[in-house]
Amino acid sequence: MTVNLTDEQIMIQTMAREFSRKVVALTAAERDKNKEFPAENLKKMAELGLMGMMIPLEYEGSGADTVSYVLALSEIAYSCASTAVVMSVHNSIVCESIYRLGTELQKEKYLKTLARGDIIGAFAMTEPHAGSDPVMQSTSAVRDGDSYILNGTKRFTTSGSNAGLTIVTAVTDENKRHHGISAFLVEKDTPGLSAGNPEDKMGLCASDTTDLFLNDCRVPAENLLAGEGDGFKVAMKALDGGRIGIAAQSIGVAQAAFDAAVKYAKTREQFGQMISKFQGLRWMIADMATEIEAARQLTLSAAAMKDKGVNHTAQASMAKLFASEMVNRITAKALQMHGGYGFIKDYPVERFYRDARVFTIYEGTSEIQRIVISNHILKDKRR
Repeated sequence: MTVNLTDEQIMIQTMAREFSRKVVALTAAERDKNKEFPAENLKKMAELGLMGMMIPLEYEGSGADTVSYVLALSEIAYSCASTAVVMSVHNSIVCESIYRLGTELQKEKYLKTLARGDIIGAFAMTEPHAGSDPVMQSTSAVRDGDSYILNGTKRFTTSGSNAGLTIVTAVTDENKRHHGISAFLVEKDTPGLSAGNPEDKMGLCASDTTDLFLNDCRVPAENLLAGEGDGFKVAMKALDGGRIGIAAQSIGVAQAAFDAAVKYAKTREQFGQMISKFQGLRWMIADMATEIEAARQLTLSAAAMKDKGVNHTAQASMAKLFASEMVNRITAKALQMHGGYGFIKDYPVERFYRDARVFTIYEGTSEIQRIVISNHILKDKRR
């Protein structure tokens, strides 16, 4: 699907680019070093409408389309992948899930505060023994009057210790497998909910990733998202949008690494000439540019399909698969072009290389994407 950008989409992209380069980029390296959550920048992003992008104006969102979101998210990722992943989970998974599947009470109560950036949203499905296979999760939710009592442990929760609201999946009927999973909106200060220590990660260091512990955590029944037993459906729908978000992040980081490599190649002299004159590097640059553009078009196509309301599950997985593997190739080549300088932290390609590595893993590994895509092609729904 060919995507021709509208004036409004270009305006949003330009605004996000200016903010990213002038504000987000300034502290990205320091935040990576100190593992400091970008709370101040996220608040500024909310003021620009970037924290409720696809939420209608009536809930204080921006009312933007998915294409605009992809453009803006890529620009934030260009400067700081840690900030971008928080923005992505918050928008793609939390805000959209509540808007599409939440009750009017849930929308009024949570969407406005999320869109204003008063609270950050998180999504908790992965468990110590249940990652790519969510049916194996053991967190339980038992109905008790007007509440559900949740018990279990969630792992690798983005923004886990900073989120004001988390969508938590839990088993309400273990005999029904994926039809026995439900989703709940759990507020940060709910008794029985606690976050573990942030993981010491290879990349995305300014974005906290934690365990969440639920010990007799009492959640009001009105905070059930969609119906009982609809949690798997909530998660799979959310991940369609989330995977487009990961693809957008991949494009932003790849573009940043590519631009840094090209700039370096134009200024680094070896053997009496700039290294940009060597055919080997010129061909490498050509291949890198082609891969980035291919990923961009694939991602924009998936976003446009989502905006048209047509099934985009396979296209979202294709975009996520290709873009996430592409960014790992691009950052590796960009680091190689820097030689020894690429291996030290004074140059941003070192951070880009580390940040990119997780993109093929979270919100569905590359292997899971291939299962989704092949099932779609072969019309085989088994998992």
